[in-house]
Order: sequence, then structure tokens, then C-alpha cells
Amino acid sequence: MTQRSPFLRRIAARLTGQFLALVARFITAVRADWRGIEPVDKQRVYYANHVSNADMPMIWTVLPSHMRRKTRPVAAADYWLKTRLRAFVGPEVFNCVLVDRRPEARTEDPMLAIRAALDEGASLIIFPEGNRNMTGDPLLPFRAGLYNIGLSHPEVDLVPTWVANLTEIMPKGEVIPLPLICTVTFGAPVHVEEDESKDAFLARAAEALVALAPPPHHRGS
Repeated sequence: MTQRSPFLRRIAARLTGQFLALVARFITAVRADWRGIEPVDKQRVYYANHVSNADMPMIWTVLPSHMRRKTRPVAAADYWLKTRLRAFVGPEVFNCVLVDRRPEARTEDPMLAIRAALDEGASLIIFPEGNRNMTGDPLLPFRAGLYNIGLSHPEVDLVPTWVANLTEIMPKGEVIPLPLICTVTFGAPVHVEEDESKDAFLARAAEALVALAPPPHHRGS
């Protein structure tokens, strides 16, 4: 590789990111609802519901550019490294923190990479359910990662982030998106309280997230 290659790849990644944000806004008219916090330059962990592979790009897209540059999604290495295109988009366009979600294949604790990114000052986007929720229930049970982050970095705001309407915009089996607005709602931050148990915190964090969901009769409107 020439010395110019890393520079050219950074330029290509930036242009690709701008293009993806424009496409997301064109297709979904995605908008942010800053209900519990303001869009200011502060280190945060945005924890969100997960029903689609488009959840992460929607959250990333609505962040102001000065915040987007410092926000790194936590994503599955086995997904984003599967093809050359994904290996460019995930690590270089979105600057993902890649973790291996396959216990049998891991060589290190995924929390090491997450804590390292936080120690470097990055904000994060995470999906504490772990997998996409295809059950129809509001949320799957949260895994322990959000609690561990709250313990290791108590100064970082943990921000509930609800992504609404993605399953209505692109129903399963359809190839043409429906003209609905995707809304990303940011709630008031939560933190692990003194002597709070893992289960108690995760239940409280989940309640804060579900509270941001639109009422059933408003979904898809």
C-alpha cells in the first residue's frame, strides 16, 4: 500500500458516510426527538432497541456531525467482516467497535474493546438485547454489558434511544420502502446507582427505553 492509501481510504469513508446519511434521510425522513437530553458534545452510550440491521445507521444518521464523528457503534465482527464491502463500511465508515458475539470463537472478552473505546473518549451506540428482536414483544431481556459499562464508567451518561417505525417502513418480504417517518427518540440518561444489583439496573434501564416507544395506535403514523 502506498502512503496515500490510508488518506484516500479516509476520504472515501467520509464521503460514503455522507452518502449513506443522505440515503437514509431520503428513504425514511428519519428525525431525532431529543426528549430527555440535548444534542451536545458529551460522552454518552446510546442504548437502543433492535429490530432491524438499519437501527444503527438510523441512530448514527440523526446525530449532529460533530457528535457523529466521536460516536462508535458496537457491532458484531462476524457480520461486518463477512464481505469486503461490509469490512469497509463497518470499521471505516461507521468506525465500529467490533466484538465477536460467538462465545466459542472468542479470544478475548468483548468488554475489553468497549472499555478501550470509552477510555479514549468515544461515545457508543449499543444494543443490549444482543440480537434483533423478532418476537413482537417490546424488548428481549438485556444482557449484562450495559450494566458493566455503567459500573466501569459511571461518569458516562447511558441514554435510552428508541428507534420507531423501521419494521413498518420495510415490512418483511417487501422490497419498496413505505413512505413513513422513522423517529429516533433520545430519553433522559440513567446510571447505575450505588449498591444496585445487575438485574435491578437492567430492569430499570429497559423500562426507561420502553417508555420512549410511541403508543400502539400511533405507530406507523
